[in-house]
Amino acid sequence: MATALKRDSAGLVAAIIQQFDTNEVLMLGWMDDEALHRTLTTGRVTFFSRSRQEYWRKGDTSGHVQYVKSVALDCDGDALLVRVDQVGAACHTGTRTCFDGRSLAAVTGERD
Repeated sequence: MATALKRDSAGLVAAIIQQFDTNEVLMLGWMDDEALHRTLTTGRVTFFSRSRQEYWRKGDTSGHVQYVKSVALDCDGDALLVRVDQVGAACHTGTRTCFDGRSLAAVTGERD
């Protein structure tokens, strides 16, 4: 899988985190090869913090654990979809998802 990944200039790939049973998008995090390896081999999601330049396993300090259910690579190889069983809030602000209450005004379209 590592050869199929297209990483950014920092060696990271975006990881979209989704609740496995509701399909709710919870958050976006970043992984390098080691974070992905830890995620694939431990059953818990590990990210690489761009601001702190260190690994962090979701839930170790907050108790809001993400248990891995599946991991998929997108067709371009530049994003991961990690389906999880989320315990508690996914966002560091304490909300269920990082997208709660953050909607932008947008013109909506309809298919013909």
